Amino acid sequence: MPTALVVGASSGIGLAVARRLVGRDWTVIGIARRASELADDRYRHVQADVRAPDYRATLQAALGTTVPEVCIYCAGIGTDLDLGDLGGEADVFTTNLVGAVLTAEVVIPRMIEARTGHFVGLSSQADGLTDGGAPSYAASKAGLSSYLEGLARACRPRGVAVTNVRFGFVDTAMSSGSLRPFMISADRAAALVERCLERRPIRFTHPWRMAALLWLLQWGRRLMFWRP
Repeated sequence: MPTALVVGASSGIGLAVARRLVGRDWTVIGIARRASELADDRYRHVQADVRAPDYRATLQAALGTTVPEVCIYCAGIGTDLDLGDLGGEADVFTTNLVGAVLTAEVVIPRMIEARTGHFVGLSSQADGLTDGGAPSYAASKAGLSSYLEGLARACRPRGVAVTNVRFGFVDTAMSSGSLRPFMISADRAAALVERCLERRPIRFTHPWRMAALLWLLQWGRRLMFWRP
């Protein structure tokens, strides 16, 4: 019976992914700072915050000697920029980027030694934006995408796959605002993540219509910056 580690498993895409894997007879270890509503003999939940100083030790203890076949990093936060109070900006980088790096630090060497495994990180199509409204979110996702794809190229010859998943708007608590084009459900996102487990791509982007829209938006902004 295969084992998956899902970080950020208490809500949104992480919860939907954990449910799908348990439904397919995976053993799932879920980690999140909140309790989980998922109750199943094949699911074990560990409450931990990726921002905590002891997160690395907590993760090592949660795994014990287990080498998960799959690790899916779903933890993520985002806040609107408040120039009068930048106190939350570092938390965004710690959750979206540093937490993923710490998770990889614990999990990837185990996979490399076993010469098998798959590490999946949920980035965002915002990784290509220069965003004045939420710069910490876009920048942390840009760092995550770059890290995952570089790690993928390093790990692939050793039998380990790494996938950078880039969604647009997903209907979760993080998606706020009235303008959310091409939004998909958390269940649909989880199904696409599951497809990535089968195909093991380095990069997966969905939906492409959203990617095209963001590309046009970014080029428009660049033209404004270059205007004399």
